[in-house]
Amino acid sequence: MSGDAALASALRRERSVALAALLLIAALAWAWVLREAARMAAMDMPAMSGARMSHMQMMSPAFAPWSATLALYLFAMWLVMMIGMMTPSAAPLVLIYIGVARQAATRGHRFAAAAWFFGGYLAAWAAFSLLATLAQWLLESLSMMTPAMQAANARLGATVLIAAGAYQWLPLKDACLSNCRAPLSFIQQHGGFQASAGGSLRLGFQHGLYCVGCCWLLMLLLFVGGVMNLLWIAGLAGFVMIEKLAPGARWITRGAGLAAIAAGLWMLRQSW
Repeated sequence: MSGDAALASALRRERSVALAALLLIAALAWAWVLREAARMAAMDMPAMSGARMSHMQMMSPAFAPWSATLALYLFAMWLVMMIGMMTPSAAPLVLIYIGVARQAATRGHRFAAAAWFFGGYLAAWAAFSLLATLAQWLLESLSMMTPAMQAANARLGATVLIAAGAYQWLPLKDACLSNCRAPLSFIQQHGGFQASAGGSLRLGFQHGLYCVGCCWLLMLLLFVGGVMNLLWIAGLAGFVMIEKLAPGARWITRGAGLAAIAAGLWMLRQSW
């Protein structure tokens, strides 16, 4: 086998392994989300006996008083959701990283493993998950969320929808989205691929921050539809992937923004 053929074969093998690993990570995250959503849905069944309902309510984060253990659980819930939602849209960049690293290795340049870069990316979403957990605690302490982890006040839900829709039109959204859609350009503008694990972790974290900047208000729409509402989770995950990968993303983004604003105004009108 020639050198180029051997390189191509090794690259295909590494990309296949990496893609399988990313899909497994996303699948495990979704499996956990599905299990927890089913468990919480079971707690809302009106046919439950009083004793069983009382027992399950005490086990549910939606009914339990806040504690360090519950806060840790809810942080894990947000983080696992973000991993399941964002890993598929991050996969193309990880595969690009592997391809460039393999080609650089043939010229004697070593880059840190792609796992470090991906770990940094997830660290940015871990930071968002922590802030989302704090926001949930604040809303619950103000009695602005239902036991189903959904906004209890229609005006609050409308405000979040309108804010998310307006954000879709802001220059900050465009800047963050452009960095998410052009990962190689982002890497070149931030010092290129890194040889050290720490440098690669930092680069992944920086890229993750742009993705958080692009999507954070979209993720807060979970407070409107229900934090563990599977349709909302799947819909938002699909929309994020479309924004990042589909042509004409600017108009898709702004069209969605108009739809969110219209839905928020309708909710406001219904609440009066």
